[in-house]
Amino acid sequence: MDKLYWKLFFTFLKIGAFTFGGGWAMISLIEREVVDKNKWIDREEFLDLLAISQSMPGILAVNISVSIGDKLRGFRGSLTAALGTILPSFLIILAIAIFLTPDIIKNNPIVSRIFMGIRPCVVALIVSPVITSARAAKISWRTVWIPIVVAVLIYIGWNPIVFIVLGGLGGYLWFTRHHRMLRDKQRKEDEK
Repeated sequence: MDKLYWKLFFTFLKIGAFTFGGGWAMISLIEREVVDKNKWIDREEFLDLLAISQSMPGILAVNISVSIGDKLRGFRGSLTAALGTILPSFLIILAIAIFLTPDIIKNNPIVSRIFMGIRPCVVALIVSPVITSARAAKISWRTVWIPIVVAVLIYIGWNPIVFIVLGGLGGYLWFTRHHRMLRDKQRKEDEK
């Protein structure tokens, strides 16, 4: 079997095994492994993948792993990366279901303290990719209000799908206008 399959599997196994807090907490680890360390894709492509993976139904980390696996080795690469991502969570949840009941988590001071200690780390793991994504997406102080307003509106109950549609429509209109202006400018220069 190709060494890349093993590398894909163990990379996503490591990400799945050592990340608490779900897909958002995994993003910074996935980015570090896939973009920085292994250089399987560049940062721009990672941001595009992230946007697509968020828009798709299913688990964010699995969606990203499937996309990367597919890019590198097609269908088998997708399966390999997805299995690496899912296996640790499955085994951990199975162990928790067998050994840790809600009563033990609440009433055992050691287990309770462990989970209290994990919470701040999860917040940091979620904030980190937000900052990295903002930099890569070239969000400046002039445009930072957009994601802040959207986050607040989603927090108070607006449907996130509305913002995905509005963002896509706004991007299309903005870049169509920008492209038209460049084309008109080029036409004027050609006429001179």
